[in-house]
Amino acid sequence: MRFDVPAIGRLFAIILLLFAGLSAPVRAEDEIRIQEELWALTLPLPMFAYVVRPVDDGPFPLVIMNHGVSLNVTDRSFFPLVEFRDAAKWFAKRGYFVVAPVGTGYGAAAVDIPERALYGPFFSKVGKCTNPNFHDAGRAVAQVDRWIIDYLAAEKRVIPKDVIVVGQSAGGWASIALSSVNPPEVKAIITFAAGRGGRVGGKPNNNCAPDKLVEATADFGRTSRVPMLWIYIENDTFFGPELSKRMHAAFTAGGGRAEYHLMPPFGNEGHFFIGSPDAIPLWSPLVTKFLDAQK
Repeated sequence: MRFDVPAIGRLFAIILLLFAGLSAPVRAEDEIRIQEELWALTLPLPMFAYVVRPVDDGPFPLVIMNHGVSLNVTDRSFFPLVEFRDAAKWFAKRGYFVVAPVGTGYGAAAVDIPERALYGPFFSKVGKCTNPNFHDAGRAVAQVDRWIIDYLAAEKRVIPKDVIVVGQSAGGWASIALSSVNPPEVKAIITFAAGRGGRVGGKPNNNCAPDKLVEATADFGRTSRVPMLWIYIENDTFFGPELSKRMHAAFTAGGGRAEYHLMPPFGNEGHFFIGSPDAIPLWSPLVTKFLDAQK
């Protein structure tokens, strides 16, 4: 277990007890032995992270997994500490050092924060749908990814120029934003159901300024040159096929490099595809083929 922040707080201690099982190595036959941990990262904005990595010392190629966004402060307070656990373990068993940060303002990141900022600084708002700022909402989380890369590279835990970024929903949107600045360390990006402004008011297929989202996607595509894999699901009620296809067309028209895949319907809501262990056999062949092509 790794502790990098001096006074983590009583609540985090309780969380560590609840998740004590994460510290045990996991092994499947003919796969790399992996270790699950909870970390507190001393970034410019300190945050917690789920880490799963090979047991050996490394350094390893790095995978950063960005989670989605809730604009409801109560929902954020109950945000799960461990996101994408099964997907993260899939990458780790293939030799990656996987970090899934819990954004500030979410779940356990609310520990020991003064009452006036109970849920921590939340920097992922897009503003009103009459004039949403999709650009900065994506860039803010993309900046966190760059901090994580620098942090782990300085500790010699990872191979600095062998980084994969994976994102779901708003985390996927942040990954698209990250691609627009072409960080030299990032060799590929994979997104699942990427976008912002889905299900306004909780209504299915009710998007916040979809034309503005497509315009912002086009803006990122004009400078993005990182190889990307975009995965969407037919029954995603946040970012449906028509909108995701428009986003892809706009992104690639400007020169962005994105391979688009629309998967068949999955469960009752395709938006959360990446979080289900049953989805791994469906997306893993696409991801394996894509990553093999980047070697």
